[in-house]
Amino acid sequence: MITIRKGIDRGHANHGWLDARHTFSFGGYHHPDYMGFGPLRVMNEDYINPGAGFPPHPHQDMEIITYVLDGALTHKDSTGGGGVITPGMVQYMCAGRGVTHSEFNASDEYPLHLYQIWLLPNVKGAQPRYEERKIGDVRGDGLALLASGDGRHGSIQINQDADLYASLLKVGDTRHHDFASGRSGWLQVAKGGIELPEGSVMQAGDGAKIEDHDTLSFKALADSEILLFDLA
Repeated sequence: MITIRKGIDRGHANHGWLDARHTFSFGGYHHPDYMGFGPLRVMNEDYINPGAGFPPHPHQDMEIITYVLDGALTHKDSTGGGGVITPGMVQYMCAGRGVTHSEFNASDEYPLHLYQIWLLPNVKGAQPRYEERKIGDVRGDGLALLASGDGRHGSIQINQDADLYASLLKVGDTRHHDFASGRSGWLQVAKGGIELPEGSVMQAGDGAKIEDHDTLSFKALADSEILLFDLA
């Protein structure tokens, strides 16, 4: 079964410097039907003004993944980790037993557009850790594995039995993913639009909960960018 969560129905918070859409309950937005999905707890689409960002603040026992769509993100944290994340890269931070970090738009001229994703860890009190990877054009060849619980195929290893894939599609491209028995998924359209086999259309900002579904297939209706989670 596939249940679509329309982007227009997400929570919305505009703080002036930050315009955010919340797929799941977050901050001042609460929806009892969208408290998360399995270990996937937060799916925020953020637009951050030039030069603006989040000053140092703490996190604990959360797996945090940042995926930049447009612009550049400057990250610094108490593990000593830090860098500038741009499109074609993925950033991971294990908050574990406690970490403080800051994130800012690296540009004083251009806006920043990103997804920030939180997953609940399968172990508490882990050693905080920061990692970033360049993924580039492999996303255009299919579903590129960015993060996983076992770190296979060169993906970032996270503290959860969850696989995160990303893909870039041209108009007419198709993608397929098989789910093992007992697993579920979440599909997020970051850019463009896709069509599912049953005729449902998903546009940028839309997400879909995938349950009891062996194979997911979709076709790009425009040049598109998607994120797909395979979850225990």
